[in-house]
Amino acid sequence: MGRLFGTDGARGIANTELTCELAVRIGRACGAQSLRGGNFWPAGTRQQFIIGMDTRASSGMLANALAAGFNSVGVDAVMAGVVPTPAVAHLIPLWGCAGGAMVSASHNPCEYNGIKLFGSQGTKLPDAQEERIEAIILDETEPPSTLLGGRVGRCIAGEAAVPDYLRHLRGTVPGNLATLLQSQGMGRIALDCANGSASVTAPRLFSELGFAYDLLSAAPDGENINKNCGSTHMEALRDYVRAHDEICAGFAFDGDADRLLAVDETGALVNGDQMIALCAKQMQADGHLKDNAAVATVMANLGFHAFCERNGIAREITTVGDRYVLERMQEKGLSIGGEQSGHIIFSEFAATGDGQLTALQVLNVMRKTGRRLSALAGEMEIFPQVMVNVKVSNLGKLRCHTDPEIALAVVRAKEELGESGRVLVRVSGTEPLIRVMLEGRDAAQIRRLCNELAEVVRVRLI
Repeated sequence: MGRLFGTDGARGIANTELTCELAVRIGRACGAQSLRGGNFWPAGTRQQFIIGMDTRASSGMLANALAAGFNSVGVDAVMAGVVPTPAVAHLIPLWGCAGGAMVSASHNPCEYNGIKLFGSQGTKLPDAQEERIEAIILDETEPPSTLLGGRVGRCIAGEAAVPDYLRHLRGTVPGNLATLLQSQGMGRIALDCANGSASVTAPRLFSELGFAYDLLSAAPDGENINKNCGSTHMEALRDYVRAHDEICAGFAFDGDADRLLAVDETGALVNGDQMIALCAKQMQADGHLKDNAAVATVMANLGFHAFCERNGIAREITTVGDRYVLERMQEKGLSIGGEQSGHIIFSEFAATGDGQLTALQVLNVMRKTGRRLSALAGEMEIFPQVMVNVKVSNLGKLRCHTDPEIALAVVRAKEELGESGRVLVRVSGTEPLIRVMLEGRDAAQIRRLCNELAEVVRVRLI
C-alpha cells in the first residue's frame, strides 16, 4: 500500500486530509508523468485527461483543483461533470485521451473524498506507476515544469460524456430486453442510486431501454450520498421490494456506481459472488466463458467455490481490489471476475467494475433463462460469514501482520474451525480499519470466534 494511494486511489477527509493543495499536486505530478510518456500514457506535446466526479459537496472543489494541476503543466482537462467512475474509464480510449481521473470516495460518507487515476486504456494505474507519482509529490524526485502564457492547459467541457457512455451500455444487451422480460412476467425493477453518480445516468439508461422502474435515493444534495442508501445500506431497497409484488429485482449502486448489489423479487440480498456465479454459468452455456474460468478475490464465499466446482468453472484468486482482479483477467485472458462487494468486470464490455453494466447483464440472464432472480441466485449456497471492522491507528495498520498475539489468535481460530471454515484478517486499503472475517457452516461458532479475534486486534493495534 502506498503513502498516498490505497487499493482504490487517494482517499481521506476532504479539505483536511485530501486538500485542494494536494489535488493540485496530484494533477501536476500525474500530468507531468504523462507528458514523459511510458507504458500507460502515450507521450505527446499536448495531452488531455478526462475528469469525472460524484455528487458529494467537495467533489467540484477537488475536481477543479485537480484540473488546475493538470493545466499548470500543459495538460488539458476535459470536465465530464457528474458521471460514474466506469464512464471515465470507458471514455478515455473512446475519446483518445491520455488518461483520466475520478473524484469520488465511492461508498464512503459525504465528508470523505478521493482521486482515482486511469491510464490511456481506461484501466486503473498499477502500484508501480502510483508509487512514481507519489515520489514526485512527496520526495520531489522529478519536479514538474511550470508553464506560462499559451502553453498552459485548458479546461474543456465534456458535454458528450453521459450520452456516449449510455450508448455503450445500451449496446451490451438486446434493445428489446425490457419487452422480453415483461413477456415473461418480469417487467418492473427498482433502482437505488445512493444519491450518487447513478442518479444522473440510471434513470435515463433504463428509460431508454423501455423499463418500468421505481427510483430510490436519486435526489443528491451534496450531503446525502450513501446516507442510509445504496449498496452499503440495503435495508431500504429490500423493504421496498418486499412491499411491491410487481418488482422482479432491485439494484443498488454505490456512490460512484462502479459496484452493484441486488435483491431478488422476495427482497433477499444477492451479492457480488452470486452475480458472478449466475453470469459465469450463463456465459459458459453460451460458449463465452474463456477457459471456463472466473476470477474472484480472497473474500469470495466458500459457497462460490462449491458452486464453481459443481459447474466445472475454474477459479483464479487474487487479493482484494478490482484492479488486481482486472490484472489477473488480462493476464489469463478471462471473461469475468469481481468481488463479493459488487465490483464485477465483464472484459468483453469494460476494463473496470460497472454497476449499471452488471445490472443489465443480470437482467439479460433472467431473460435468457426465463427464471426469476431468486432461482438463479439460489443455486449458490452462501456459507455463514461474519466480518468485524476494527478501527485502528495508521501505525496499527502497519503492525497488523507482524503482531505475535494476533498471529497466535488467528492460529487458534483456524484450529477450532478445522476444514469447515476459514479465517481472514485484512488491512483495508481505503480506510483506517482492520477487517476480521470468518466463514464456516456454524454461524454461532464463527460469530463467537470473529468477535474474540477482533477484540485481540482492537487491544493490540489501538
